[in-house]
Amino acid sequence: MSDSDERRGAESAECCQVAAVVRVDERGQMVLPKEIRERMGLAAGDKLALTAIGSGDKVCCIVLVKADALVDGVRLMIRAVTQEP
Repeated sequence: MSDSDERRGAESAECCQVAAVVRVDERGQMVLPKEIRERMGLAAGDKLALTAIGSGDKVCCIVLVKADALVDGVRLMIRAVTQEP
């Protein structure tokens, strides 16, 4: 394995990790652990955008992003595209 492969592996391991295991109740709800809410800067009433990743009808993963952060990122992309060269 090359040095760049090792670095890439270390970066992905640092980025993607199992931070918690949660249970889905009979109503389809789950509780995000306090530590995760604090690390994300989540407060009561904050909105999360859920992205489903999969193929066809099957979903293998979900990603939660603070909706405000998602909107800010889209705004930046739009500004970059619409700016005159």
